[in-house]
Amino acid sequence: MALIVHKYGGTSMGSTERIRNVAKRVAKWVRAGHQMVVVPSAMSGETNRLLGLAKEVSPEKATPQTMRELDMIASTGEQVSVGLLALALQAEGVAAVSYSGWQVPVKTDSAYTKARIESIDDARVRADLAAGRVVIITGFQGIDGDGHVTTLGRGGSDTSAVAVAAAMKAAECLIYTDVDGVYTTDPRVVPEARRLPVISFEEMLEMASLGSKVLQIRSVEFAGKYRVPLRVLSSFTPWDIPLAEEAASGTLITFEEDEKMEQAVVSGIAFNRDEAKVTIMRVPDKPGIAYQILGAVADANIDVDVIVQNVSHDGKTDFSFTVHRNDYARAIDLLKTKVGPALEANEVVGDAKICKVSIVGIGMKSHVGIAAKMFRTLAEEGINIQMITTSEIKTSVVIDEKYMELAVRALHKAFDLESPQAA
Repeated sequence: MALIVHKYGGTSMGSTERIRNVAKRVAKWVRAGHQMVVVPSAMSGETNRLLGLAKEVSPEKATPQTMRELDMIASTGEQVSVGLLALALQAEGVAAVSYSGWQVPVKTDSAYTKARIESIDDARVRADLAAGRVVIITGFQGIDGDGHVTTLGRGGSDTSAVAVAAAMKAAECLIYTDVDGVYTTDPRVVPEARRLPVISFEEMLEMASLGSKVLQIRSVEFAGKYRVPLRVLSSFTPWDIPLAEEAASGTLITFEEDEKMEQAVVSGIAFNRDEAKVTIMRVPDKPGIAYQILGAVADANIDVDVIVQNVSHDGKTDFSFTVHRNDYARAIDLLKTKVGPALEANEVVGDAKICKVSIVGIGMKSHVGIAAKMFRTLAEEGINIQMITTSEIKTSVVIDEKYMELAVRALHKAFDLESPQAA
C-alpha cells in the first residue's frame, strides 16, 4: 500500500459529471489498497468569474487591502470543488473528508495573490488517512502567519499538490490534466508532436520556465527541491482502465538519467509569445552600468529574462533585455523617465512583437554543434535571430513573433522529434 497524491485541474472538475468520474477514478485507487490525498482546482472558469465580480465591485487600483479581499474571494472556488468531490466519493461508498488550506493548515507568507508555501502541518491529514478516509485538500491556497487566507497565483494547485506530496513523503504525485502528458512541443503548432514517456526533472524545469504550459514552474521547482516523483496524465481517459495501465501512462518526470535519455540530444521545443524587448542606447560602457539599469528594473518588481550588452564604441554601448509583455510599458517608462536621463542615454527603444523559441535536451550536455544546427535551421527559413541565451541543456533565441510557428515546426523537424527513436 502506497500513499499517492492526485491533482485534478479545472477542466477535470468542470461539471458534476466530471467530478463523479474523478470520484470513480480515486475510488479505484482506494480499492487497490492505496492511501489517497486529492488536491483539486476550482471548476473551470470559476476563479475568473469570481475575480470578475470583484472587479465590477472595485475597479480601482489594487492595494494590499484589496489584494487580501481578492484572495478571500478567489479561494472559495476550490472550497466548492473539494466539498463536491467529497460528496461524490461518499456516494461511491468511499469515506472522504474535505479541508480548506487554512484547516490543514498550509502555511504561507503574506504575499497576497502570489503567496509561497512555507510549511504544511500534516498531522490532521495523517490521522484521517490512518482512519481509512480519502483526504481532499483545496489547491491554490493557504493561510499566513496572521491567519489571513492567501492564494498562490497562477497554477497554484499544481504547487499545492507537490507540496502536500513532499510533506507527506508520498510515493508519487499524479497531475491529472486535459492533456495526456508532456509533448515534444505544442501539438496545436506541430501536429506531429509526440508524447514523451519520460522526461528528466532538469528538462521539465527548463521547459516550464521557457513557456510550456503543462506544469507550473513553481511546482516543478518544489518537486526538484524535495525529489517528489511526478507524473502528468489525462483525466479524460476512461476511469475504469486497469490501474497498472493508468499508473504507467502519461509522462514520468524523473530524477534518474538513463542511457536512453542521454541519447536524445533534444527532447523538446518550447516557446513563449509573452515577451517584449527593451533597449537603452548609447550608455557609458563602464563598471556598474548593468546594475544601475537592472537594479532599477528589479526595484520596480519587473522580471528580466534574456540580456545582451553590445560591443563598446567610443566608450558607449547599447544594453538590451527582455521582459514579460505585461511589464513592457512600465519598463519603457522607467527607462525613459529615470534610468535613461541618469545615464545620459541617447534613446530608449522597444519591441513588443517578439517571442522566444528554445530547444531543450539533457543530451546537449555531451553533444557539440547543437546550437549551430539550430541557427542553421533558422537561417535556412530566413528567420533573423535578435538575441541568444544558453545553458547546459537549452539554447533560446529571441525572434520576430510572426516567425514563431515557422521556427518551431522547422526545429521540430530538424531535430527529428516526430520520430519515436528520438525519445
